[in-house]
Amino acid sequence: MNQSIAIQSWCFRHFKAVADFISRLKETGVSATELCALHANFSDPSTYAATKNTFDAAGVKIVAIGVETMTGDPAKDKPKFEFCKALGIPNMSIHFAPDLMDGNFAGLKNVDALAEQFGIKIGIHNHGGYDWLGTDRILRYIFDRTKHVGLHMDTAWAIDAKQDPCKWAELFKNRLTGVHVKDFLYSEKREPRDVIIGTGILDLPKLITTLKTNNFTGPIVIEYELDEQNPVPALKECVAKLKALM
Repeated sequence: MNQSIAIQSWCFRHFKAVADFISRLKETGVSATELCALHANFSDPSTYAATKNTFDAAGVKIVAIGVETMTGDPAKDKPKFEFCKALGIPNMSIHFAPDLMDGNFAGLKNVDALAEQFGIKIGIHNHGGYDWLGTDRILRYIFDRTKHVGLHMDTAWAIDAKQDPCKWAELFKNRLTGVHVKDFLYSEKREPRDVIIGTGILDLPKLITTLKTNNFTGPIVIEYELDEQNPVPALKECVAKLKALM
């Protein structure tokens, strides 16, 4: 696998200033990110050039943005696609409310059309057992009715919905646009807790083997949400585990 490892910028949410975020990101040994809206304004074209210059000057590649809520209204959703196009970002992780499926999928078809127009790969980010987009059944239903909507899989949240992310990597290999590599352990009350990837429930070697076998070329993004004020040590461990397998 030749693609770079990236880290979700939400992991650095304590560091709201972009310069601080970039500094912490580089401490992990990684120079690629999936950028969340905390660290950029996706809806204001006047900021696009400055954002691009900042990340280019720092040598940080933005492999995706997200997770972005799609409304089904082209006027509201289009700026996010324009941001990606302006900065040369190929991927966007998305989610949306069930009403985008009303009227013969009218809203979702608008999102589908924007993805085609701008040449951006969009993928549903499954958010776990509480999320209506969290099971293979609904994902298959949506994929059968869209052309460009894919899956930006979150491994821990797939597990949370009692799904197998390794099976998903195979089942949805033709719609897999990106992967959030994230791992959980659970309390007795079934409360999830982030852990270093590969030390929880996720079968990390099997996941990477499956992605390699299927020649997956999308972004591989680490997400670890504990240690908000100092995530770098844990993220370094995550990076090391992933590099050893890739």
